[in-house]
Amino acid sequence: MSEETGFTTMAAAKAKGEVPEVRVGMLGYSFMGKAHTNAYKKIPYMMYPPPAIPRLDVICGRGKEAVAEAAKRYGFREACSDDWKTMLDGCARNIDLFDNCGPNNVHMDPTIYAMKLGKHVLCEKPIARTAEEAKQMVDVAKSTGVKNMVAFNYRFVPAVRQIRNLIDSGALGKIYHWRAVYLQEWILPHYNTPKIWRLDKSVAGSGALGDLGAHIIDLAHYLVGGVKTVSAMAKTFITERPLAENPDKMGTVDVDDAFVSLCEFENGALGTFESTRFALGRKNFNCFEINGEKASVRFNLERFNEFEIFYRDHEPKETSGWTTVLVTEGYHPWWANWWPHGHVIGWEHTFVHEITHLLDCIVNNKEVGPHGATFEDGYRSAVICDAILKSAEIKKQVDIKY
Repeated sequence: MSEETGFTTMAAAKAKGEVPEVRVGMLGYSFMGKAHTNAYKKIPYMMYPPPAIPRLDVICGRGKEAVAEAAKRYGFREACSDDWKTMLDGCARNIDLFDNCGPNNVHMDPTIYAMKLGKHVLCEKPIARTAEEAKQMVDVAKSTGVKNMVAFNYRFVPAVRQIRNLIDSGALGKIYHWRAVYLQEWILPHYNTPKIWRLDKSVAGSGALGDLGAHIIDLAHYLVGGVKTVSAMAKTFITERPLAENPDKMGTVDVDDAFVSLCEFENGALGTFESTRFALGRKNFNCFEINGEKASVRFNLERFNEFEIFYRDHEPKETSGWTTVLVTEGYHPWWANWWPHGHVIGWEHTFVHEITHLLDCIVNNKEVGPHGATFEDGYRSAVICDAILKSAEIKKQVDIKY
């Protein structure tokens, strides 16, 4: 055991020696619980040699039968269908990592409670409903010293990491522009979507902004830098929907259906953000473009394994233009663990990369940043989200203050 980390030493390059075990307790078993669990199960044999072997110890959520079914389906050792506090005090007292996949209104309290118990934490995005809540999480993370990460999984797309590598190398030069959109369509009128928790401010905090916009705001922070000021507009197109639990009754939709925002970065670059869940034909269109003095790059999540780049000094000039780069070579980020070049991977694999990174940080006492999103990064994203809503409300530019 390492005196510094309290974990068995990581296996060597050829997987010689003992690989440590990290025991996982999870809150939530739906969409994100399924995605995270899938990653935990793949890590031991695909991220080989793994930094640690995740043990699916205990899972918690609403509904005794649903939690029991999730534990059986996903392979957790134990189902704890009581509230999260009961789980952390009892069922999960011996876990090493608390993975919070619950709705946004249960991000702050359970995560803070787990950190005070000395558990490392992974929390789904957005980190919290408001910057105020996020700041409390950051403060406890700092005081306890546990490893903490927000699940901004798009940082772990190989093409996105390759773009970050190009920026770090100076290949783009000075950055002038960032423009990003994240567009979906699933709450358009013809889908008859009821008022689920993502349309309830008391649970979600915000609408398209926190659900989708937080992702592109975090990517901007990761790739371009800090945001200095924002101005924005937001809109709710359908203000009443049938209640999910009682379709005969209507409930008020009190979150944004869409927003658009302008921003200025601390380095002087200008940027735009746009997110909506009313973009007919757009399923999961997360697209950004960065314009620099030496090159421009463009990425579209729906074309996950590639990005486009235009070089100012491309030679010969007769063949210059936008070039599509297929990011599947063995020297590209994470690809040594996957398939021969050209054999593509997908959305689910971002969670494999993300959680592998966190496990490595836990057992080898590494820093989660800059490539993983720390709670501080999550807080900064939350501050920008709050400022966007404030700007839309008062119809004025808002300076970013942390």
